[in-house]
Amino acid sequence: MPAGSDLPETVRLPVARALLYLIVAGVAWGTAGAAASLVFQVSDLGAGALSFWRCAGGFVLLLVARLLRGPARRAAVREPRGRAALRLGVLGVSLAVFQTAYFAAVEVTGLAVGTVVTLGAGPVLIAVGARVTLGERLGRGGLLAVAGALGGLAVLVLGGGGATVRPSGVLWALASAAGYAVMTLLTRWFGRGGGGGAGRGTTVGTFAVASLVLLPLGAAEGLVPHTVQLGQVVGLLAYMTSVPTALAYGLYFAGAAVVRSATVSVIMLLEPVGAAVIAVTVLGEELTATTVAGTGLMLVAVAGLAVGEARTAR
Repeated sequence: MPAGSDLPETVRLPVARALLYLIVAGVAWGTAGAAASLVFQVSDLGAGALSFWRCAGGFVLLLVARLLRGPARRAAVREPRGRAALRLGVLGVSLAVFQTAYFAAVEVTGLAVGTVVTLGAGPVLIAVGARVTLGERLGRGGLLAVAGALGGLAVLVLGGGGATVRPSGVLWALASAAGYAVMTLLTRWFGRGGGGGAGRGTTVGTFAVASLVLLPLGAAEGLVPHTVQLGQVVGLLAYMTSVPTALAYGLYFAGAAVVRSATVSVIMLLEPVGAAVIAVTVLGEELTATTVAGTGLMLVAVAGLAVGEARTAR
């Protein structure tokens, strides 16, 4: 289990380690969309049911990891219960919206369009929100890095052509981006003041709330998949609850509490890079010039932001 999900509230990660956590989380997230597409192809699970199983499974794994690690050290300044409940409630609802809307976008308009709209709108919403609520500024270098990352994402996804854009799918993707933006900004805001943004209870509690929120929706769609390939569906669900969920979100919540929100948003653009690698190495898709160019632009942008973040911290 990730160390980031088990950090006591009094421990503040070094920036370099927080950046590493976020990079690993972004790459792991890149596999979730492909796994979801396979589930939709071989079963009748809907976006709400799939999101419920992902969150519920992640909650169980994170809770087991917390119990195995023993009680966490108490924070130097104890967070009021009302504030903690509000934080976990908003984070849980934001996570539920982020996951379910993204899977709905993938189901309606496809993996490529759903991903590019969600991850293209996310940095814009986060940058505006961070400026208004946190007083963060990107600066000229940061703006260039964001532009480079978004340009690389556009080349990576749109270079292949043939994508079908459906308005309802785009709206789902924008809703997903909004949920992600709220989750990122709130994690950063609480992390600034040592308010539990990276503690064990944050990740476990967030997934508990998200699971409860998604249970009625999943039940209405049908929680048990009807398929002749039940073993494959169960295997995909087990993978989704562990690697791109329990592992990735544990690392994400720890890193996002330390690193600037705009930097977090761009590093998470590594998700489509991970998806492209899977497409080439696992699914046997051709490595085109546009794939190489888009991936290179995004990695350069992420590296530039990482260097700038480390300098700012020093």
